[in-house]
Amino acid sequence: MKTLLSELHFLPSIASFCYFKAADEILLEACENYQKGSYRNRCYIVGANGLQRLSIPLEKGKNNQLLIREVALNFHQDWPRQHWQSIRSAYGNAPFFPYYADELMPIFIDPPALLWDFNLAFLKTIFRLLQWDKPIHTTKEFRTQHEENIYDIRQKVTPKFYPPNGTYQENFTAYPQVFRERHGFMANLSILDLLFCQGPQANLYLSENYSS
Repeated sequence: MKTLLSELHFLPSIASFCYFKAADEILLEACENYQKGSYRNRCYIVGANGLQRLSIPLEKGKNNQLLIREVALNFHQDWPRQHWQSIRSAYGNAPFFPYYADELMPIFIDPPALLWDFNLAFLKTIFRLLQWDKPIHTTKEFRTQHEENIYDIRQKVTPKFYPPNGTYQENFTAYPQVFRERHGFMANLSILDLLFCQGPQANLYLSENYSS
């Protein structure tokens, strides 16, 4: 695989990162409209009480008719601080949390105003933590079909087709998780789960769990 075409998700799932790992470069869909019920403004982690969804509040309005790069975040509540507290509570005892937390926390402390910029800041940071130098490009126009050398996973990695701890559970190899003894292994969470629990071994895991 050379070029991978994907939507830009919030702290993307492990399934998305399996595809990213197999690609030489990433092409992000920047010309679509926002879509509800997707990973664009949600991710999943596992804490003491089990599976937990982190959802980003958006400014009220017809977001489904907005260009994805124009969707604004809603800061009427201090959800960035709450999200970081949830992540710290879930992964504070994970072996690699101390190595990566300081790279991620500033984005929650001082988030940009737009969903696109917020998600992109995390994606670039996680690429750096994985020591990837894969180029990240953006589309210039919306097209339903692209050249054969572009592998299109738009609409493929969704909560419906790749739910956390769901129907694709058997497709992911189990690894040690903070609360595994309490809740069992939960597959396809946010990449944060794999990063904090496996550290540099995350790269090997992503390679071994890729399926086209």
